[in-house]
Amino acid sequence: MTFKGEPVVVQGTAVASPYDHSTPAPSGAATGQAASDPGQHGEKQETRCRDPIFAFLLYGNVAAIVAVAGIYGTAAFNQSLDEATSGSNYIGYIIAAVILGIIALVLAGLTLPILMCMPAALIKVSLVGMIILSGAMVVIAFMNGSIFGGIIGAIFFLVFLCYAKAVWSRIPFAAVNLLTACTAVRKNCGAIVIAYFMTALTFAWAVLWTISLMGVWEEVVTKNCVGTQSECLAQTSSVNYGYLFLLFLSLFFTEQVIQNTTHVIVAGTVGGWWFSNEGGCCSAGVMGSTIRALTTSFGSICFGSLLVAILQALKALANSARNNENQIAICIAECIIGCLESILEYFNKWAFVYVGLYGYSYIEAGKNVIQLFKNRGWEAIIADDLVGNVFFFLSLAVGLLCCAIGAAFNDKTQFFVEYAPAPGNVQATCAGIGFIMGLMLTSILMSTIASAVNTVIVCFAEGPAEFEANHPELSQKMRATWLEFYPSSGV
Repeated sequence: MTFKGEPVVVQGTAVASPYDHSTPAPSGAATGQAASDPGQHGEKQETRCRDPIFAFLLYGNVAAIVAVAGIYGTAAFNQSLDEATSGSNYIGYIIAAVILGIIALVLAGLTLPILMCMPAALIKVSLVGMIILSGAMVVIAFMNGSIFGGIIGAIFFLVFLCYAKAVWSRIPFAAVNLLTACTAVRKNCGAIVIAYFMTALTFAWAVLWTISLMGVWEEVVTKNCVGTQSECLAQTSSVNYGYLFLLFLSLFFTEQVIQNTTHVIVAGTVGGWWFSNEGGCCSAGVMGSTIRALTTSFGSICFGSLLVAILQALKALANSARNNENQIAICIAECIIGCLESILEYFNKWAFVYVGLYGYSYIEAGKNVIQLFKNRGWEAIIADDLVGNVFFFLSLAVGLLCCAIGAAFNDKTQFFVEYAPAPGNVQATCAGIGFIMGLMLTSILMSTIASAVNTVIVCFAEGPAEFEANHPELSQKMRATWLEFYPSSGV
């Protein structure tokens, strides 16, 4: 990925690139003031490994799970697999999953042009849809006789109504952000391929972790079990929470790293498109951001991911201990940990944009996030939340459509007849597979665009001048919607 050091000329005014501030811009420029002051935004960092100790922690974690799976888990996994598949043939379901997966990929791909054609309409429909869903939950609660649940639901329904009224005028700005993000992703479609590859990697990791868990369970619980089957089950309730915490931490740590690596790659790719107009399936932006995310910035990704993974492991541990005494205290602890986890995940989402754009360490990226929200906090949150509703409904719609297609399969379908017997209700199972495939594959694409939207919000605060120079049509739309609310901002 190439970063330009020459000043960018916008409407006759020289503005320095945010990636190279060696050329100062004139003060008081009519446009792009945020991009012309080096003290107000990030700068491209020198090439060196950031937070490397956390990358080594991840390497150790993966190596440990591989070793445990190889030494203890393989035999236990094979035994369980033999027991599960005894007398059954699952090839028909595998073929159905492949067919439904291909259909889901096609439908997910069609959502991108739809998003680009009518972003504002989709945001409005999704916002109204959230209100309708919350209202429906209230009605269902009262119909089932849950007075307390209905009252709580009614409160949230009113909150949704007030929120919708407050942010309705912000929809045009969120729509332009969404359109810009979709354009950047479409111009650099290699980022989507990477996102799907990372998802496959996450699945492989989950399988490996499960094999390790089965091996640990076999060694720690099953082999040490003495007595009848009921007595053995009673002994398993006193599981070693130290082992359990380490296993949960291992699972969530690696999952978070994979997820955040994709986010950083997309951020770097969109940054290349924004500041240097890079594009193409395997563009310099895609390749360069991928290399940086997997090398110099990998330690920073692991740092932020580990913090969230610790909270997720503690939450999972609290959830597994619910059958013990002090359930009220455990429930309160789980709630507090869940709130902290959500806050940290939201913070990370923005911090990793700065990691992808400039190559900051995790701590330095966090400082830039704080500065961003000091300057444009509520606008960033609102735009992010509005497009998030769109992604949810599109993923749900594709999932339901694939569910309906899956329901067309039954035990009379050719490949089920050919590979019979197939266990269970074929039609219901295929419908479930279709829903999961549609929801999951569309969510992957939507998460890529969501990362791009976050990056666009940051880039507009950091470098509006470069946006004007490289993408004038989109820039004019975004500037116009922004100036509707902040006419004196000078952006």
